[in-house]
Amino acid sequence: MSVLTPLLLRGLTGLTRRLPVQRAQIYSKPPQEQLGTMEVAIGLTSCFVCFLLPSGWVLSHLESYKKRE
Repeated sequence: MSVLTPLLLRGLTGLTRRLPVQRAQIYSKPPQEQLGTMEVAIGLTSCFVCFLLPSGWVLSHLESYKKRE
């Protein structure tokens, strides 16, 4: 290790100490209304339809994508 290495490292860490750190000001409260069973079922079903159904369709038709036409 050279003589300059500790000086360079000290210079780099000194720069990071002077940078301001932004922190999020997040405050949460309990929900005003609890979600019902039907609302949760609709939310989970829509997530399934939007994300898992298209990816499943692509994976099931992967062999047809591999064929050169």
